[in-house]
Amino acid sequence: MATFAVPARFGRALFVVTILAGSFLLFLVQPMVARMALPRLGGAPAVWNSAMLVYQALLLGGYAYAHWLGKVTVRLQAAIHLAVLLIAGLWLPIGLMATQLPANAQPAIWVPWLLGASIGPLFFAISAQAPLLQRWFSVASKGRDPYALYAASNFGSFAGLIAYPLLVEPGLAIHGQSRLWTFGYILVALLVAVCAMTLPKMRMAIVAGPVADSPRPSWSRVGLWVLLALVPSGLMLATSTYITTDVVAMPLLWVLPLGLYLLSFTIAFAANRAPADMLTRIAPIVILLVGGVLVGGNQGKPYLNAGLALLLLFMAAVALHTAMYRLRPEPDRLTGFYLAMSVGGALGGVFAALIAPLVFDWTWEYPILILAAGALIPQNFLIEPISRLWAGTPQRARIITLGVAVVMAVLILAVLNRPSESVDSAGPLQALVFIVVVVIGVLVIGARTAFVVALAGALVAFGGYRSIELSLKPGARARSYFGIYTVFDTVLDKSTVRQIKHGTTVHGTELLGTTARERTPTAYYVPGSGVGQAMQAAPALFGDHARIGVVGLGAGTLACYAQPGQQWRFYEIDPAVVRIARDTGQFHFLGDCLPGATIEIGDARLNLAVEPTASLDLLTLDAFSSDAVPMHLMTREAFGTYGRVLAPHGLLMVHISNKFLDLEPVVSAAARAGGWYSAKLVYFPGAEVAAPRAVSFWVALSRDPAVLATLKARDSSWQPMAPYPGFTPWTDDYSTILPLVKAFR
Repeated sequence: MATFAVPARFGRALFVVTILAGSFLLFLVQPMVARMALPRLGGAPAVWNSAMLVYQALLLGGYAYAHWLGKVTVRLQAAIHLAVLLIAGLWLPIGLMATQLPANAQPAIWVPWLLGASIGPLFFAISAQAPLLQRWFSVASKGRDPYALYAASNFGSFAGLIAYPLLVEPGLAIHGQSRLWTFGYILVALLVAVCAMTLPKMRMAIVAGPVADSPRPSWSRVGLWVLLALVPSGLMLATSTYITTDVVAMPLLWVLPLGLYLLSFTIAFAANRAPADMLTRIAPIVILLVGGVLVGGNQGKPYLNAGLALLLLFMAAVALHTAMYRLRPEPDRLTGFYLAMSVGGALGGVFAALIAPLVFDWTWEYPILILAAGALIPQNFLIEPISRLWAGTPQRARIITLGVAVVMAVLILAVLNRPSESVDSAGPLQALVFIVVVVIGVLVIGARTAFVVALAGALVAFGGYRSIELSLKPGARARSYFGIYTVFDTVLDKSTVRQIKHGTTVHGTELLGTTARERTPTAYYVPGSGVGQAMQAAPALFGDHARIGVVGLGAGTLACYAQPGQQWRFYEIDPAVVRIARDTGQFHFLGDCLPGATIEIGDARLNLAVEPTASLDLLTLDAFSSDAVPMHLMTREAFGTYGRVLAPHGLLMVHISNKFLDLEPVVSAAARAGGWYSAKLVYFPGAEVAAPRAVSFWVALSRDPAVLATLKARDSSWQPMAPYPGFTPWTDDYSTILPLVKAFR
C-alpha cells in the first residue's frame, strides 16, 4: 500500500470529511430501511424500536471489531478494513431480502432477522469507521487529540437522519434511495482508502499492542461509562415510542429523538466546552420540572408534550454524555472507551425495546430512566449561599434530605386527597405543586441524594400517582409489543361508559347499565356515521349473506351491526386487543352480538394478501396505533389488495378521523390511481346520539358507482372527495406526510 504525505491542515480535513461521510451514510440507512420494512412487517412503533435494537447490536459489533483491530499495526488495520468494506459491498445495492414473511410474523423476531440478513454486513463495516479513523488520525498526526472528531462523526449522523425525512424521502422513491446510498458507500470506501495511504509504515504483524502507555481504567470507571451511555439510549427509545404512538409511525418522527440523541454527542464531545457546560448546568432543572409533567401527562396538548419530551431527552443526553466526556481516557485507550459506550447503548436498547414491554404494564421505563438520569448527571449548586446551606457534617446533609422527603410526601398526600382536581389543568393545586417543586429544586440541585428524592416526589405528585393506581387495579392495563391499553369506567353526559385507550386515544366505548345499552354502537361507529350507514345498507346491497371484513378490532363495537346469515371476519394485529374485547368480559360487543366471531391475528395487509379473490363484500379499514394510521395500510399497493379481496360490486370503508393529519388527499389519490369511485361523510352527532359523541370522518370507495349511489340515496350528506391533483399517491416505494400535517397547514 503506497504512502504519501499530506499537509497537517489537509490531513485533518481529510479525516473529518471521511468520518462525516461514513456517519451520514450510516444514519441515513436507519430510517430508509425501516421505511422499507413497513409494508412487510406492519406499522407499529415497536418495529422502529426493534430496528434500533438491531442497529445498536451491529454498532456494538463494529466497535468491538475496531477495538480488536488495535492489536495490529495501523497499516494492517487499513488492509483488513478495506477488505471488510469490499466483502460487505457484495450486499449492494442496499435493500431488504425478498423473503416472504408469514402473515402472523412477530416483529420482535422477524425485524432483527430481516434487517440483520439484509443490511448487517454493510452496517457493520461502516459502523466501525468512527473509532477506527480516530485512531488512524491520532497516529497520522503524531498524537493529536482525536476526540473532537467524534463530535464530527455525530454531526454527520445527525445530518443523515434529518436529510432523510426532509430531502431524501420526499424527493426519491425507495429504489432511487437505494441507488443513492450505494453510490455513497463506494465514495466512503474510496475516502477510507485515501486515509489509509496517509498512515506511516510499520511492521506488518500482530503485536501485543500498540502498547498503551496510560493507566488501564478501573472496572468501576468502565461500569460508569456503560451506565452513562445506557440511560440516554433507553430514554431515546422511550421518547420514540411516545411520539410515534400518538402521531404516526413514520421516519420524520422516528428520527427526531435519535437525531437529538446524536446531536448531544456533538455538543458533549466538541472542542468548545462552553455549550456543553452551560447545558449540563441547567439540565437538572429541566429534568426535575419537565419529567414530572410528562409522567403525569396532558393529553389535551400532544404537540406540547412531544416538544417537552424532546427537550428532556436532549438536555439529559447532553449532560450524561458530557459526564462521559469528562471521564474519557487517553487516546491510546480510545477504542475501549467507545466499546464500553456501545455496550451501554445496546443495553439501553435491550431494556427499553425488549425487557420493558415484557415486565411492565405501562411505560415504567420512562420514569425509571428519568430517575437514573437525575442520579447520574453532573450537578452544581446554583448559587453560593445554597452550597453553604449544605456544607458541614454528613449528618446535616442527611437531616436536610429527610426534610425534603417529608415535604414531598406531604405534597403527594395533598394531591391524593384531592382526586377530583387534576394537576394537569390550571388550578390552585397544580400551581402549588409547581411552586413547591421549583423551590425545592433550587435548594437541592447540587446535593445528589436530595435531588433524586425531590425528583421522585415530583414524578408522583405531578400525576404519576394515577399510573400507579391503574397498575394496581386488576385488568385496568395491558401491554404488548404493539402498545399499552387502558380500560376504565367514566361518566359522559351523565351516562356511565367503559372505554379502552391505546396510548392516549380512545379506541372503543361501551354504554353500561343494560343489555340494550351494551349492544349500542357508539363513538365513531354510531348509526349515523359513515360506517354505521354502510353496515345498515349491507343487506340491501349484498343480500342476507353479506361477507364483511373489519380491519382493526378495538372493543368490537362494529359486531353489533351483524345480522343473521352474514359472515364476519376481523383482522387484528395484537392478541392483547383480542383478549380485552373477547376473553376478559370487560366488553360485551362480541359476546352479545357476534359470539364465535372469526378473528385473524396478524398484520391485516399480510392476512388479506392471502385471502381468496372476491371473498368479501364489505371491508372496513379502521386500524389505528393510538391516533396513528399505519402508513403501509394506505399505499396504492395496499388499496390494490383491498380491491382484489372485494367482490366487483364491493364496498371499502376507510376511517380517516385524525387529530394530527389530513388523510383525505392520500385516500383521494389512491382512489384516483386505482379506479375507485369515492364519497366522504363527516358526521357531527347531535343530541339524539347516546354518549359519547364523536365526530367521525369516513370515506366510501367502490368500483361500482351504483353502490355509492345507494348510500347517497339514504343520506344526502355524502359528498364527493376533492381531487387533489398535485398530490402524489402513496406507494410502498414512495410516501411523505409533510403536506398532511395539520399544524403546518
